[in-house]
Order: sequence, then C-alpha cells, then structure tokens
Amino acid sequence: MTGLSPAARRLVDEAFADLGPMPIVDCHAHVVGLGSGGSGAAVKPSLLTWRHPVQRVKAGVFVRASGTGDFGSFDRDYVEKLVRQARDFGRPVKLHILAMDHRYRPDGSIDGEGPEFYVPNELVVRLAREYPDVFVPVISVHPDRPGALAELEKWAGQGVRYVKWLPNVQGMDPSDPRHDDFYRLMRKHGMILLSHTGDEKAAAPGANQALGNPLLVRRPLDLGVKVIMAHCASSGRSADLDHPGKKADNFELFLRMMAEHRYLGLLYADISAATLANRGSRTMLELIRRPELHGRLIQGSDYPLPAINCLIWMRPFVKAGMISKEERQALNEIYKSNPLLFDLVLKRTLRDPVTGERLPGGIFTADPGLSAPPAEASPASGSPAPAG
Repeated sequence: MTGLSPAARRLVDEAFADLGPMPIVDCHAHVVGLGSGGSGAAVKPSLLTWRHPVQRVKAGVFVRASGTGDFGSFDRDYVEKLVRQARDFGRPVKLHILAMDHRYRPDGSIDGEGPEFYVPNELVVRLAREYPDVFVPVISVHPDRPGALAELEKWAGQGVRYVKWLPNVQGMDPSDPRHDDFYRLMRKHGMILLSHTGDEKAAAPGANQALGNPLLVRRPLDLGVKVIMAHCASSGRSADLDHPGKKADNFELFLRMMAEHRYLGLLYADISAATLANRGSRTMLELIRRPELHGRLIQGSDYPLPAINCLIWMRPFVKAGMISKEERQALNEIYKSNPLLFDLVLKRTLRDPVTGERLPGGIFTADPGLSAPPAEASPASGSPAPAG
C-alpha cells in the first residue's frame, strides 16, 4: 500500500482499526481462466471471437481487469494479480476462490447453454495448495452431474468445506427434493453451501432468474445444511412462495428468511456486489441499519467485478450522504492502486447519514466454517418443511 496520500492511508487505517488479529475473510472471489497454461478452466468460444462482438467485448473487459492484454497468459496473470492485491493489504487475507461447474441436462449430459465460464474443482484446490496464505478452495458440484455424491465425498475427504452454486445459470433448483441426498452428505461433512440469490446478469444471458429466489434455500436449511445467501439477494423480484400469486423484491424475501428464528446458526449472507452500480445506495444503507443481521453477514468482494471500472459508481453514496466528496477522492486513489482493497475500504467507510453508524468490523473477519450450528438449529427429523 505504498504511495497512497495521507487521506487515502487514513481511510485504510480506519478500515483496519477494529478488525483485531484474525485474518480478513473474503468468501466470494472468482477465479476465471481461458485454459492457458493447462489450468483446465474454459470459457464459451463465443467470448473469444469477433463474430460475437458483444461477447468478445465482455471477455476483453475481464482480460483488462486481470492486468494484462495477453490472452495467452491470462490464467496465470489473473491469479498472480489477485495474490499481489491480497498480500498488499499488509495483514492476513483469506480469499475463498470459487469453482464453477457446468449445467447438466436430466440425462446427465452437459448443457452447453450454461455458465459462460467453467472453473474445475481441481484448479481451485491446486491454487489453494500453491498459495495457502491467501486462498481457500470452494468447489462447485452440480447435484445432477453424474457421480455428484462421489465428487462431493472426494473433496470433503480432502478437507474442502464450501460448495458454490449459481442456480440461475447452472440450472439447479435448491428446493428440489431430488437433491436431499446431496444435502444430507453435505451436512454429514459439515459443508457449507454458498448459493447465489437474486437475479444474475453477468454469467449468462439466458439465466433462469426464478431459481435465484431466496425462499428456495429453505430445503437445504431444513435438512441442517449451513447456507450463505450470496449478494443478500439484492437484485430483482421473485414469486412470493408464501403468498401465491404475488411477487416481491428479492431483498425483501432475503430479510424474511433472515428473520426466521429456526435458521439462526444456519443461515448467513455475504455482502458481495452490494456496492455495485446496479444496487445504488439502498442495499448498503439497509444493511447498516439492521444490527440484528450484522452477526450473520460476511464480506465478499465478488472479484473481479470491483476491478471493472464501469461497475463502480460512488456518486450515489455521496448523494445519499454515506461518504463525503473528500472520501470519494481518497477511495478513487485506493481503487487505482488496489481494487480488492478498495472494495473492503469502501464498505467500511460507508455510514448511515443520520446516525453515523457503519458496518462493524466482525463482518470482515467472519467465517461460518469455523463454527457449528447450535443444537436448536438442527432439523427435528430427516424431512424438511415444504419450501413454500
């Protein structure tokens, strides 16, 4: 963090001041790759050809965010830049790096209309072994893939604790009872499900947004699986399954889920993407004003999104009185130096314009994988309550 002005340095120091000795935890960081260097990662061919200009421009944005214009060395350059940014914090940082499985058809074959990028479990586990001071592996196993339970068992046996789903794009329904054996195996091994909630715009143009409904994760919760709702479901609207025929903002459904006492110790949420341009200031202000949620929120950067300049608008926060113009200038300086650090410092700087309250430091060192659910949160039987 060398070269920062006194004003920028002060914001960083204030962001770290009350975090204590525990490592900073970022539970939501993406590893993406083109397959260079034998990484095993892949993207859809349409992202790499000018015959599909919109897709090709999107790929170019991600390449530039990696700090290189070279497609041939993209995979290694991306990882090395991410490691440099984490180590530049000046204190321990644990980035949970996410695999991304394919979408599968009912017959178990791969559906090519799924995610635009594929990140194998082997890659995130290998990177976590290569950089144990920085990375924690998060595997992705589609419950409909052939041998899903064996795949889950294999990685659980190697100490992996987290599983990532993006239902809107991968096509799994978290409330489907066909996945109960998968959930029971997760619970047996104390594994945690990090599941996207809310709408998804970035990973595929043909996403099934209905599968991002926060109410759908009741089934794994009722089977005793610890769940992290990614993004606090802070975008889009879904069917209100508790009131047939009605719809509600996904964020309101998220708040309803968090208010259900039976999920204390089981249900958490990450604040990744909560400061992006399409969220405005509402999500962060609401989270700051709800202290009853703070013990269940976890930092997530959704990297590389913070490194994509067009997604970062701080004007709404200035307009809402959540940061000053001077703080905005200092934050811009931090952004140019280290987008990953910027994401954390911005979230720690934002305040309620009325009370001056901010998100507490514990959110940025919290790791649900280090605590077991209380006995009262365990399911009373092997059968979950209806999902809605």
